[in-house]
Amino acid sequence: MQDDVRPDVWASELEEVLLRVGHRFGRVDLRRRMRDYVRGLLGPVGRKNGWQLAEYVGHDVPAGLQHLLNRARWDADEVRDDLQEYVAERLGEPEGVLIIDETGFLKKGTASAGVQRQYSGTAGRTENCQVAVFAAYASSRGRTLVDRELYLPKSWTSDRERCRMAGVPGDRAFATKTELARDLVARALASPLPIAWVTADALYGQDWNFRRMPEESGLGYVVAVPKSQQVKSLAGCWRIDQLISDAPDNAWERLSCGDGAKGPRVFDWAAAMLPAVPFFDGGEPSHRRWVLARRSIARPDEIAYYLAYAATGTTVSQLVAVAGSRWAIESCFQSAKNECGLDQYEVRRYPGWYRHITLVMLAHAFLAAITAQDGGERGAAETDLSLSRSAWRRSASSWQLAALEQATASTPATP
Repeated sequence: MQDDVRPDVWASELEEVLLRVGHRFGRVDLRRRMRDYVRGLLGPVGRKNGWQLAEYVGHDVPAGLQHLLNRARWDADEVRDDLQEYVAERLGEPEGVLIIDETGFLKKGTASAGVQRQYSGTAGRTENCQVAVFAAYASSRGRTLVDRELYLPKSWTSDRERCRMAGVPGDRAFATKTELARDLVARALASPLPIAWVTADALYGQDWNFRRMPEESGLGYVVAVPKSQQVKSLAGCWRIDQLISDAPDNAWERLSCGDGAKGPRVFDWAAAMLPAVPFFDGGEPSHRRWVLARRSIARPDEIAYYLAYAATGTTVSQLVAVAGSRWAIESCFQSAKNECGLDQYEVRRYPGWYRHITLVMLAHAFLAAITAQDGGERGAAETDLSLSRSAWRRSASSWQLAALEQATASTPATP
């Protein structure tokens, strides 16, 4: 991401980033250490731990940088707010997508805040690790991480002394990953980031409260759900895999959901609009809900399922593009780890984790901004994307699940 960027562009944009957050650090020495830390994260350092970062920026010992993360007085959330404003200016577009996902950080021992043996999607197995939920912002101009929350298992929140030793605030209670995700979405919606869509994997997509947040804000979403997901209407309740299995052959169309490393990522897609729910949507709804499925061309038995909510007139191709953009956060995780040391921290305490991660996100956002300025890598989507009688009906340019409309409109139903 850093190749072929003119030195003057690099220096000018970096100075802009550092000045933007500098006022969050009340003393001159802290501002200097913050600047050194970010420059170290961006530098050609083999492993971005305390000693190697200190050596790269010209410090004799890492004590100053360690103080910045562990004991100095500054608020990482305020820096995050400045970061979101910066991303809105550099990458923001009206059709921006907010993406929610988690990643794991393998750790040894038991002292690091939130660490325990738990499943890590990064490792693909149960490991001793920390897990955090992140939000990324993606547009046609670029993508970057914009928020983060460390997951604290019940083994931590039920042990207040252990939390105190790790610097966890006394009021930090247990929160599920989906609850943390809802916090990230709420903050993003209150930020300057221009957001039109929200997307996430099945862990978050199956949570009705998560889906209601963008609906209540008038935004669209395309979220993955498990095959057992219940699709409810006034006429009854169906599993999403049952609805999709009943789709006629001509309901499937071959579409690309974005370019990947090997070119367009093409799948077979089926989508159908669901009946409106008057209790939630009113008489003439501006948005409609959809079911969506992605089928592998080479392995037709591999089907992924989605629920979607979009403005009236939205096309299937647009829904597919949003579904594909979810994988942009994986690209963010990879580049933030490889180029900015996202997972190379040595801090154990809760405040230190948030401070390191926030400064890494700042460095990563800077890289995304100069890439956008230099006209390099572009694009948000680096992605992959039983009824007795068929409920699928063709209407104008889209499919609808017409049979689900049988019932009166007086009884509320959960969409």
